[in-house]
Amino acid sequence: MASLTDIEDMIARMAIGDRHALSALYAATSAKLFGIALRVLDDRSEAEDALQEIYVKLWHNADRYRSNGLSPMTWLITVTRNHAIDRLRARRGRATAPIEAVSELADGAPNPEESALAASMRGRIGACLQTLPPDRAEAICRAYLGGEAYADLAERYRVPLNTIRTWLRRGLLTLRECIGS
Repeated sequence: MASLTDIEDMIARMAIGDRHALSALYAATSAKLFGIALRVLDDRSEAEDALQEIYVKLWHNADRYRSNGLSPMTWLITVTRNHAIDRLRARRGRATAPIEAVSELADGAPNPEESALAASMRGRIGACLQTLPPDRAEAICRAYLGGEAYADLAERYRVPLNTIRTWLRRGLLTLRECIGS
């Protein structure tokens, strides 16, 4: 398993055109990124297509990555999630995943230690979500796991758009505080 420093190094080498670094990054991160794309898109073949597009995007934008103390996986996951949401919005007609699906995040055959850590984190996230009012928890899941737009959430809950933004921001802050304790 590649360390975060290794991943940063691969991204830096990709920025100068090192194709071997792209292969190494793919080997180190594709299972995780595929799991995220699959979770958002809920369609295996579309997630596979998206993953290919994501690595092309990463190749072309590797020079934009800035090591700023945050995990390079955060950047990779953000690129993946945003691309998958863009694809999801492009097909628009499909329903989003239910709130109960939050505990079933897809991943790429983790080892036992990773499985235990992931199960612990899912449990903590689920417990922390339960501390929020049900509509706030559902809105967070719909926005960040299902890719639903803020405007669609405002319409669904019959509240102003800025109220949805406030719900999500405060909810995420509460979750971060809950998970961190």
